[in-house]
Amino acid sequence: MTTLREYLDTTECKDSLKELIELIAMQAVPIREAFIENQSYAGTENASGEEQAALDVWSDDHITKILLESNLVREIASEEKDDIVKNPDAKENYAVVMDPLDGSSLIQVNLCVGTIIGIYDNGNALSLGDELRTAMYMLYGPMTVLTLTVGDGVYIFALKDGVYQMMQGPVSMPQGKIYGSGGLRKDWTNEHGDFISIIEKDGGKLRYSGSFVADFHQILKYGGIYCYPATINNSIGKLRLVYEANPIGFIAKQAGGRISDGKTDLLKKVPEKPSEKTPIYVGSKNLIEQLENIKIR
Repeated sequence: MTTLREYLDTTECKDSLKELIELIAMQAVPIREAFIENQSYAGTENASGEEQAALDVWSDDHITKILLESNLVREIASEEKDDIVKNPDAKENYAVVMDPLDGSSLIQVNLCVGTIIGIYDNGNALSLGDELRTAMYMLYGPMTVLTLTVGDGVYIFALKDGVYQMMQGPVSMPQGKIYGSGGLRKDWTNEHGDFISIIEKDGGKLRYSGSFVADFHQILKYGGIYCYPATINNSIGKLRLVYEANPIGFIAKQAGGRISDGKTDLLKKVPEKPSEKTPIYVGSKNLIEQLENIKIR
């Protein structure tokens, strides 16, 4: 099987980017090992006012420390921090955006969670999603899986004996019928409810775990759409543009899918602040186009 390094050596990535990708990917090992000792809540809130699990804090501190020590990264924007961490002495011009542990509330019930990463080579964490140089996520399920794009297709690797081995690639997202939607049904807008009804009438199958990265991985493999919409009382949604939408949307686009806020391509939206929220619809291209045609708001 092709290893992660062997794959990266076939790409146009600079050696420093290869080093950074491998460094981040291998943090899956200590993060998984930290699960048992970090089951509780930390008693603190993240930049979006959400209660932090102990492993949220641990993962954020750990990855930030590793990135700063590498001296490869000039800016780090994390869902768990209010401000962008800057390293003016970095020897490279990379900026990393991250959700250190997506779906952390599921750890206590042993469901799948993950780490979402985006890498820019312009030193600016608040850049367009379309300007990402790399997007990746590590998924902690029965296997430790790395899904990666460096702007030339999407590839999936699994960690075995300390080495990531390629399982699939390039990945092409099917035009499937899996769907999942966050928010309470009673709070959905009429437009969003109508859209979900259309999917259900067309044979859509509900799959929703509460872990964005895990739910998206199903969409990537089988096709369909993941939604966390605006609701009647919340027009800005729940998920973050910088840490979640942009990296996942970039992967979706590289696999032939799309991401939207219901009206426009999120990868073309300039972030105004690190913790900016947005409605998210990501998945098969045909469903996103259908969505935008009925003008979800």
